[in-house]
Amino acid sequence: MLPNQLTPGSFSGYPREARQTAIQQIALLQRLPLAFLPLLLRELIVYDWKFPAERADLGRQFAYLGTLAAGPFQTAMSAFAQLKLTRDLEKTDWVNSPAIFSEQLSAHLWATHQIDAFRAAAVDYVQKASASAPDPALPTHRLGIAVIGQGVAKNDYRLFRKLGPQGVYFTQVKHVGGVEVLLKAAAARAEAHPVPYGHWYIDGGASLDVPKSVTRISYDALSAPRATLQERMQKTYEAAVFDPEAFRTMLAQIKPEEAGLHSGGDEVLNRFQLSLLTEGSGTQVFSTTFVQWAAREALRRAQPLTLVTRFAPRQREKQMNELLAEHQRKPELDPQGSLIDADMGAYYTWLNQQRLPGEEKSAFLAWFEDHDEAVAIAPTLERGKRSDTPIDLADLIARLA
Repeated sequence: MLPNQLTPGSFSGYPREARQTAIQQIALLQRLPLAFLPLLLRELIVYDWKFPAERADLGRQFAYLGTLAAGPFQTAMSAFAQLKLTRDLEKTDWVNSPAIFSEQLSAHLWATHQIDAFRAAAVDYVQKASASAPDPALPTHRLGIAVIGQGVAKNDYRLFRKLGPQGVYFTQVKHVGGVEVLLKAAAARAEAHPVPYGHWYIDGGASLDVPKSVTRISYDALSAPRATLQERMQKTYEAAVFDPEAFRTMLAQIKPEEAGLHSGGDEVLNRFQLSLLTEGSGTQVFSTTFVQWAAREALRRAQPLTLVTRFAPRQREKQMNELLAEHQRKPELDPQGSLIDADMGAYYTWLNQQRLPGEEKSAFLAWFEDHDEAVAIAPTLERGKRSDTPIDLADLIARLA
């Protein structure tokens, strides 16, 4: 089937809101080239489980394409339309399985040396669609908090090599009740600026209590889904023939209820947590990887105003079959190695925060848990400075929040 053959019935298998949106936009969808349309449908088919920021972005794309006159529309899509596709791609059920089509399209473009043309067209499209409507004003600046080094008594590793040059390195932080102080600051921001999925707390161990206004996920809370996935992964790895593509497809087709994420809760959050465990590499077995990937995805997809990440000790690296058997034994932890992981994870989290709108006003704090070292980054703070003056953690976060 080709795009111009689409009918409202083509989307009968879509979830309710996605189906309604597709039918509303069907005249536009019928005009899009096959090399582009399934990529848009890949986002649309999961519309019901998208965060508000993702829905707004998809709406902006539809508005941009829908307001283009015939000539500019043809120009915007010409690079995609000129890509040469195969009959096999056309026969793919790209309406109901746009993700599978996208993978096959990518392989085809690489094999036929068309990938560079596709990338150039995609970058140009994203830039123009993003520029078509201004980003809405934020109710407050973004604040990121990374707590690292849980369980480390003595450290000889020089922390904050990447983050230090971006802000002020504090060496005398008074930190009584430190984690609670930071979570209290996050909760206060959530109360002052109530935005759906606008304030997050991600923990690499067992999370502490926070108000419902703060979206909370943790590695320990997902122990049952992780065990389910680990068992499936282990069987696949131990099979006589290991097929990486089949393995990836298996993970992509798992439903939340099959992994123990029951639909009675927050379906959007359930789908997000499942994606962390099925799309991330190592998120099923390493808590530090889980936190870093979860922070990346939360920033990319939900674009929160507040993000608190707390890294916990991960298990030591072992053979894959041992890592995947975590639920069958008590894993050996590596606090010092986890600190190094978390230090870099905090830096990547700051980088990802800076990619979002409003980066010029955003603030960030990285604190070595239960120790007196921290780095604070904000427009009001000088870069590359060191402060040996004692300061309460509560006062420091108040300057940033």
